[in-house]
Amino acid sequence: MSDPTLRGTGSHGLSRRGFITGTGSILGLGIVAHAGRAVAAPAAAVPAAAPIENGAHVPVLVIGTGYGGSVAALRLAQAGIDVHMIEMGMAWDAPGADGKIFANTTNPDGRSYWLRTKTEQPLSNFLGFPIDRDIPRYTGILDAENFSGITVYQGRGVGGGSLVNGGMAVTPKRENFGTVLPSVNADEMYGTYYPRANAGLGVNNVDLAWWETTDCYQYARVGRKHAQRSGFPFVFVPNVYDFEYMKREAAGTVPKSSLAGEILYGNNFAKKSLQKTYIAQAKATGRVAISPLHKVTSVAPAAGGRYTVAIDQINTSGDTTATKTVTADRVFFAAGSVGTSKLLVKLKATGALPGLNAEIGKGWGDNGNVMCGRANHLWDPTGSLQASMPTAGIDNWTAGGAFAEVAPLPTGIETFASFYLSITRNPNRAAFSWNAGTGKVDLSWQTAWKQPSINAAKTIFDKINAKEGTIYRTDLFGVYKIWGDHLTYHPLGGAVLNKATDNHGRLHGHPGLYVIDGSLIPGNTTVNPFVTITALAERNIEKIIATDL
Repeated sequence: MSDPTLRGTGSHGLSRRGFITGTGSILGLGIVAHAGRAVAAPAAAVPAAAPIENGAHVPVLVIGTGYGGSVAALRLAQAGIDVHMIEMGMAWDAPGADGKIFANTTNPDGRSYWLRTKTEQPLSNFLGFPIDRDIPRYTGILDAENFSGITVYQGRGVGGGSLVNGGMAVTPKRENFGTVLPSVNADEMYGTYYPRANAGLGVNNVDLAWWETTDCYQYARVGRKHAQRSGFPFVFVPNVYDFEYMKREAAGTVPKSSLAGEILYGNNFAKKSLQKTYIAQAKATGRVAISPLHKVTSVAPAAGGRYTVAIDQINTSGDTTATKTVTADRVFFAAGSVGTSKLLVKLKATGALPGLNAEIGKGWGDNGNVMCGRANHLWDPTGSLQASMPTAGIDNWTAGGAFAEVAPLPTGIETFASFYLSITRNPNRAAFSWNAGTGKVDLSWQTAWKQPSINAAKTIFDKINAKEGTIYRTDLFGVYKIWGDHLTYHPLGGAVLNKATDNHGRLHGHPGLYVIDGSLIPGNTTVNPFVTITALAERNIEKIIATDL
């Protein structure tokens, strides 16, 4: 067994301290060793249009600008209906002091995290050193929201989770779809709505001939070799990153983005986030307005079948600068699994929306997320240059209940390590509940509930380690800790389709209220979820426009 990164001197003669200081980031998570150096927060982005006014009336209010909300806004606007979108995060349309909109992952600053004074990186340690650092409090792009048993990572800003994910645009295998959304017609999804979603998102595939030879995917080719030598299928998956641009990055003819490790703190060039796809099309209709740095605090019935919506406007320090009350004919909840669930649970418990049923807040899951790293031999270098956008995974879902994304470790130097984010068949589901004592919403998840995910991931990596004579990394998530079992990137559920809502997202008990985001999906999609969230939103909004409007 050999892991040069765990010895006093690596293969290039770097000292242990020198190695970690030279390490910029892991999995594009902004891991920086020299903690404590705060970077001034950039100037606030200026909204492209005037924010919503106190006392305004809108035909449709959409809470959130992620996948579901963006689909709803576009299709409603195309049907001739005016829409106003409310977004808690920033617009992300103005550059900071460094001339770029988004912070580089190797040097997190205030733009990187949502209202924190210290980073909370999923990989908290490296080579025995803690690697979180002080930053200015600012309305940054990545929220690490802590509950009692789990940290949920979410995107904050116009575009939601599309701003901060790895872009893996995976459609679930058809044979698995019945476990994902049992009340939805699979023929319609695979015949109409998945294709529509993939087209709308700008999904494309890596050029396999280029992939086979480029330095930046050497890490993935090592992952393929190890998977196949142990008998596991290795599958390529599409992405929303512009792979033709990545080719030019590798050739040195355009500014680097994926090859600069950009991922979780935003992407400055070639990733097709919702800002560039659904939201751009929606704004182009002239019927969609967006108010960034606004947070919905209440929705309640009003006269004439309308709804009164209370909204706080905030500044980049998170302080409330104005409170507004508007009315809407219809309201779409699209604040993400956590945001929508928390708001609905609060509104039900406090009596603002008493007609909501007992399923509100239930059926929440983490998409079976668990992370791990493996220490490879000296003869299996994974490359000092690694594209931050993953292209493939190991599929052991049928036999072992795990799909493992072969993830990058874009440190800028050779690590001889392979890293993975696994999506697993974890049956555990949590519930959100209102805590009257604290005035907040709690989540019942327990860290111990990650054990089925660990067991599923082990069906892949125990076998690979045995075959290759390698070991797990134990320095990434703490001291002598193998598994990243404390987090999720893929929150799902809390307002489950055909339970908390009808079979197209209409909330029970309150006509004119809809859910259209990942909270509809009961906890697991078997793969990365955003294509399924988008396709389901396409299905639901088509029905709602046809029958309700």
